[in-house]
Amino acid sequence: MLTVDLLGPLRVCANGQSIALPAGRLRAMTAVLAMSAGRPVATERLASAVWGADSPGDAGGNVRTTIKRLRRALGDTGLIVAEHGSYRLAIASDQVDALRFGRLLDQAAADPAAERSLLTAALELWRGMPFEDIHADWLDRYMAPGLLDRYLAALERQVDLDLAAGARPDPAALSDLAERHPLRESLWARLLRVLASAGRPAEALERYEVLRRRLVDDLGADPSPELRQVHADLLAGDAPAPARTVPRQLPAALDGFTGREAELAILDKRLREPRDDRSPSSLIAVITGTAGVGKTTLALNWAHRIADRFPDGQIHLDLRGYDPTGQPVRPAAAVRMVLDALQVPPLRIPDGQAAQVGLVRTLLAGRRVLLLVDNARDAEQVAPLLPGTPGCLVIVTSRDHLTELVVDHGANPVTVDLLAPDEARRLLARRLGHDRIAAEPAAAATVIDRCAGLPLALAIAAARAAITPSRPLGDLADELHDALGTLDRTVNLTALFSWSYHPLSATAKRMFRLVAGVHPGAACTIEAAASLAGLPVEDTHRPLAELARANLLTEQPHQRYACHDLLRAFANGLSATEDTDRRAARRRLAEHCLHTTRTAARVLHGYEGLEAKPPPPGVAVKKFSTSDQAVSWFAAERPALLDVMDLAAEDELTCLLAPPLSVLLHRSGHWHDRVSVQHAAAAVAHRSGDAPAAARALCDLALALADLRRFDEAHRHLDTAMERSRDDLSQAWAHYQRSLVHVLEGHDAAALDAARRAHEVFERLDDPVGRAVALTDIGWHLGRLGDHAQALSRCGEALAEHQRLGNRPHEAHTWSCLADVHLRRGDTDAAIACDSTALDLFRALGDRYGEAGTLAHLGACHHRTGDDAPARAHWRRAHTLLEGRDTFTIDQIHTQLSAFDRTAADAFRRQG
Repeated sequence: MLTVDLLGPLRVCANGQSIALPAGRLRAMTAVLAMSAGRPVATERLASAVWGADSPGDAGGNVRTTIKRLRRALGDTGLIVAEHGSYRLAIASDQVDALRFGRLLDQAAADPAAERSLLTAALELWRGMPFEDIHADWLDRYMAPGLLDRYLAALERQVDLDLAAGARPDPAALSDLAERHPLRESLWARLLRVLASAGRPAEALERYEVLRRRLVDDLGADPSPELRQVHADLLAGDAPAPARTVPRQLPAALDGFTGREAELAILDKRLREPRDDRSPSSLIAVITGTAGVGKTTLALNWAHRIADRFPDGQIHLDLRGYDPTGQPVRPAAAVRMVLDALQVPPLRIPDGQAAQVGLVRTLLAGRRVLLLVDNARDAEQVAPLLPGTPGCLVIVTSRDHLTELVVDHGANPVTVDLLAPDEARRLLARRLGHDRIAAEPAAAATVIDRCAGLPLALAIAAARAAITPSRPLGDLADELHDALGTLDRTVNLTALFSWSYHPLSATAKRMFRLVAGVHPGAACTIEAAASLAGLPVEDTHRPLAELARANLLTEQPHQRYACHDLLRAFANGLSATEDTDRRAARRRLAEHCLHTTRTAARVLHGYEGLEAKPPPPGVAVKKFSTSDQAVSWFAAERPALLDVMDLAAEDELTCLLAPPLSVLLHRSGHWHDRVSVQHAAAAVAHRSGDAPAAARALCDLALALADLRRFDEAHRHLDTAMERSRDDLSQAWAHYQRSLVHVLEGHDAAALDAARRAHEVFERLDDPVGRAVALTDIGWHLGRLGDHAQALSRCGEALAEHQRLGNRPHEAHTWSCLADVHLRRGDTDAAIACDSTALDLFRALGDRYGEAGTLAHLGACHHRTGDDAPARAHWRRAHTLLEGRDTFTIDQIHTQLSAFDRTAADAFRRQG
């Protein structure tokens, strides 16, 4: 048996005996043939690969001569087979180490239980650099880089698995490899973690600084977000194994799926095919076909079938490429959606699309993630989402062939055609029952023919028949004939939709036009539907159920309703001609979003904000009995709320919706969206001439930018707010917001000065609320600067004023500030008493974030006294309150605790 080893110096063995090949073309020819073991390689390609640009005039003759010499050297003339202008090395791929390496990695990607052992077996095949003593331009340029990249990605994955399992990788070997790849930041991140896990954090910090200078000198760039996070963990004395968020975002597989065996077989075959190292990127499947042909249904069902092969998660993106009422998702927004799915903290998300794309690829490297990218309009939407290394699967659905993905990224196209008659019959039988189809086979055949094998059309026709189960199927076939006209292999969808729409009740028709044609989101809640129609919620169930039975709307979990974008286009056209109150419907929808968002912000965060008028007649507001309900509602509705902000772009409701929406966006970590919302609010207020609203929006925008560490921009917007303010009250609040920006910068003295300026103006205006708010922060800043006596005095004055005014949220905040001052001055008993009072108030207000922060501070108080049991209990309770919802608040709490007790801060983080 012949074996060829290429992952290091060339090694050729026959039946265990080494064969020495002379340097030069013979070695290159062996490597090229071996990389295609068992497959024919055309003579022209052999000549180009072996000789490159120096290929002699008689390429075929030189190839034949070299093959003859190689056969003689191998001692077996049957090993190299000539066939139809090509040559084939007649050995199995497992007899070539480079190909066996690829197979082991593919197996590791498909078998989580055996992943570590398979990775170890693959990495042990490496003895040096690929093709180390072979000289061929084609191998060096096209084969070696892909092999090396897969090797490094596999090694990084192995390090992650070892750290997660509590193993200790060898720092020396990893250090040598990192030095050979000085700019591969993902490899350096693993080295720093390994050094820290080996008890060498000082060395890790030193290595980080060396790498940081190198990146600045060589690339003019700062370290990646991943490296900066490792550095922050090292500074905090915290070196955990890298957290790996596992998203599970696939929607439920659509009901009624049948057939498509041929397409599924093609997709399964592509997934099983071994991938050689000329394709070192992730597998991409592009499912294309006409509208309504069932692309999403096929993609979803296949994704669910193979999801277990991608244990690092499944991400679902609807790019809304053909949505008639909304804009397609922009590429930059799609990239942010992936980062959100991976729960990347806002401060780790860099500015600019290119940097964010790089972060996505860094995070996906070495992972096995399935990305289902639905309804793509063009390749431009999809390209930034593609991982740069093997292991992931990207499934794209589109009406377009996306040729650029096929040509430039090696995507595998799968065309979905109309259903064959037997598949269409099975679909109809599944929805109507086999007995009904068998009773009227001719009528069933006519329905199938009229629907031309289009699944969407068949589903609508079947829904119409299911509504009246006692009616003969022949009547339905006759109606379809009258509605759709001449029989051919296409279907007039507008006529079909009209045929299904016209029998509806008047209320259901109007509901369809508004929900499918006016609502901008992908799905509509029952309260939003009621608001669009101006009906009570209890009067909305019946028409929505009627539309679901007709298959014009699909009911999703939690009483949300969606439909195909073709139906949305149909509804939009109807609404434009039949609904004279579209503007009023949009206004009611915006009011619904405003008041429900305020309710969610109040339930979750104790938000009060500016006093708002009650909702006008015809506007339904969703109620939340628990904070979990509010969290789930916002997670599902966030994209629709942002769309409604766009709809209301010329309306003062934009300015009213922006503050509570920003609170929710901030707490859920969507800080870039928060910036966009406040930009929109500031622009509307400025255009409308509402100076106070413009000042508020600019100040809120400044805080949003400061959270992202964009401090220069934040101060510029505060300056603009001060310049445009036409009243002293706006000026006072701008000073106050500037103090908060200074806090985030770490400039305590400047923060104190700004808070004092705010207090002076509030005092002059005799504004007791603003005066008390500013006093609280003055006291807190004084405490941070070490003036504890003055700090307690100012906070005490503020507390009395808040209590007199009945301002319970700010009273709770002031008790927290008093606790902080007492802890800094060493009086832990007083700090615990203040925190306990604050905790009671936050709980009464339903402010779980205030509660979590106070619990963390209480834990720090007990930790300071050495009373670790209650400290751990408080910290565990804080993490439980925030679990699965807000990793960003945990980071903020850690930062706040670190300001006075680093060990307490680190202990708090470890309790999570």
